[in-house]
Amino acid sequence: MDDPYKILGVSRSATADEIRTAYRDLAKRFHPDLNPGNAKAENRFKEVSAAYDILSDDDKRARFDRGEIDPSGAQRGGRQFHRGFADGPMGHGYQSFEEVMADLFTSRGGRGRVKARGADVRYTLEVDFLEAANGAKKTVTMPDRRSLKIGIPAGVRDGQTLRLKGEGRPGLGGAAPGDALVEIKIRSHPAFRRENNDIHMELPITLGEAVLGGKVSVPTISGSVTMTIPKDSNTGNILRMRNKGVAAKGDQYVTLKVVLPEKTDADLTRLVERWARTHPYDPRLTLQRETSSR
Repeated sequence: MDDPYKILGVSRSATADEIRTAYRDLAKRFHPDLNPGNAKAENRFKEVSAAYDILSDDDKRARFDRGEIDPSGAQRGGRQFHRGFADGPMGHGYQSFEEVMADLFTSRGGRGRVKARGADVRYTLEVDFLEAANGAKKTVTMPDRRSLKIGIPAGVRDGQTLRLKGEGRPGLGGAAPGDALVEIKIRSHPAFRRENNDIHMELPITLGEAVLGGKVSVPTISGSVTMTIPKDSNTGNILRMRNKGVAAKGDQYVTLKVVLPEKTDADLTRLVERWARTHPYDPRLTLQRETSSR
């Protein structure tokens, strides 16, 4: 076991109140009641509790500071000084979270019923791109196995944390419960990409639509709409659709991409051959100028 001061994150000159506060904060993070099934958190809590067992006792702390006992509480030289952590009064190695909080308050001289706000619980929720953009209702199972209905607001961002008041651990002695903190992770979409409140996408169009123009159906995050392709459009041209972004606060930008048919026929080949002979042009002329050595 490491140095108990290091485990609790306090200095060697820390006061009893500072040690108690550090232990309380760590207990709220790692107690097994708040992290069901998380073996790593349980082991961390056991380390924290063992460190607090030494530093909260004036005699043990003094003996440790003098080098008479090691970080596990064993007297240097081999004799065990204090009862092992696994021999706790509950038989499974730790007190319940409520008992830990009660002990902390009563150890400060408190009397009567303990009151303390419940701990917050954390959860990570993955949502689809369109659910995040348009809003949705989700039912999730929290770490303590409770089912919780969550309203995903339209326009929620990746990494944003939703705070659900009163959905955390119950309070002690009638105090308010904690909150549920739900971090949102947004899955990517095969066609749409978000920048702030704007939506970007690439739209394939035919050779005929590019040259002649026309009306085409375009998908948006709220459904398909009809958009006009101007005559003589080209790959890379960007068309703007107002108020088709996230929560109608942004726009949708459509980048055109001219796509030839999978198989060209003889008519198209002959047409292009005749046109190319009488209308020569070099689309790479600007690129050559930009990349030529000077």
